[in-house]
Amino acid sequence: MPGTEIISTEPATGAVLWRQMSGDADKEVALARASWAAWAAHPLAYRIEALRRFANVVRQKADAFTDLLARETGKPLWEARTEVETVIAKVDISITAYSERTGQRRIDAPMNTRLALRHKPHGVLAVLGPYNFPVHLPNGHIVPALLAGNAVVFKPSEKTPASGAFLVDCYHAAGIPEGCVRLLIGGPDEGKALAGHPDIDGLLFTGSANTGIALNRQFATRPEKILALEMGGNNPIVVWDTPDLYSAAVLVVQSAFTTAGQRCTAGRRLIVDEKLYDPLMAELNKLIGRLIIGEPHADPAPFMGPVIDNDAADMLTESFLALSTMGGWPLRHMERPIEGRPFLTPGMIDMTEAKEKVDVELFGPILQVFRVDSFEQAIVEANDTRYGLSASLVSQDPKLYDQFWANIRAGIVNWNRPTNGASSAAPFGGVGWSGNHRPSAYYAADYCAYPVVSSESESSRASMGVGLRDG
Repeated sequence: MPGTEIISTEPATGAVLWRQMSGDADKEVALARASWAAWAAHPLAYRIEALRRFANVVRQKADAFTDLLARETGKPLWEARTEVETVIAKVDISITAYSERTGQRRIDAPMNTRLALRHKPHGVLAVLGPYNFPVHLPNGHIVPALLAGNAVVFKPSEKTPASGAFLVDCYHAAGIPEGCVRLLIGGPDEGKALAGHPDIDGLLFTGSANTGIALNRQFATRPEKILALEMGGNNPIVVWDTPDLYSAAVLVVQSAFTTAGQRCTAGRRLIVDEKLYDPLMAELNKLIGRLIIGEPHADPAPFMGPVIDNDAADMLTESFLALSTMGGWPLRHMERPIEGRPFLTPGMIDMTEAKEKVDVELFGPILQVFRVDSFEQAIVEANDTRYGLSASLVSQDPKLYDQFWANIRAGIVNWNRPTNGASSAAPFGGVGWSGNHRPSAYYAADYCAYPVVSSESESSRASMGVGLRDG
């Protein structure tokens, strides 16, 4: 409820970074509702220019933005810098995508008429952002939404509100009307109030499958509202028929442990040919043992920082123990190297002989390993999930990749590349519990405007030749 103080602390140190009272969904939606029509009435070129000013503002403030983002999420400075650069790049990518996906077209039609295809904005769109990429992922909704002529009410995660507030300040500093980009600070109550608000025209969500499924149920009786769900993954990486096991280990580590495993595209399950198991595990253990885990500004730069908070770290260590009780064989135990802080070392556990497999997204540095005897069995194991976001094959055999691509169930299918690190210049999304068939990134233009088809003629001449009595 309004009046609750939201406090953001640095995961690496526990220091208070930012605090602000929670907001009022009714107020923010009303301001956006009052502003969007004027914004939509501007020519597209006007909105493009405004968003390019936004990119320049972010560019000018990149160092401060990077520092804040690193402190609030705990991710290394190099990774935070990459995220800020992605925010800047999103503008030009979205302009190109809008032109390609939702541009205007004239279509010839018979009898001196023509068909016109144009697109209109929905109105007011709510954006719910996650904590793992608290500016890149919501920005991936906000930029195309504004470009199309919508107003936006953005609620950042209560775990990363300062980064969300900084992002909104950049929009306002660029001259985008304050009513067109509203910031709603708050926790779950404010999120529910925004998602259920009668005056929003749609919701663009990035987060967990459980929340996404609840939103899907909530919107089931509101077909007039657009709902785009970008959820998680229980993503497989398959290693098969490859002589370069060091490179395979690098790809596995990058997939599973970048951002401390807090990516929806992170590799959660390693599926490996039984014959490669022992040498690959040896390479993985050597490589993981060399990883630097530290605070964002440490020198030398760490590979990964902490997870978002102690609650998340506690849940992950408990989950690792739970996997062990189900018959998993720990290959590398998770440890808490700094008492009282949410740093975790990567954990690996062999679940091949487990009596139970849990199809959940463990959002952190836990890698489950499965040994199989045939490539067909590897594909079956990879597809044994309700999710379907990302999958990767490490192999030197193009025929195996063809077979993998044809049979794997995922929206992102990679070959000799990590499961994560998707391009904003391509669609991003999955199937099953990973989304509702509204891919984001390049295809975000599709859900930020709706097509309007017009049959047009410059004169109103018409006749009826059937079904009339003689007059």
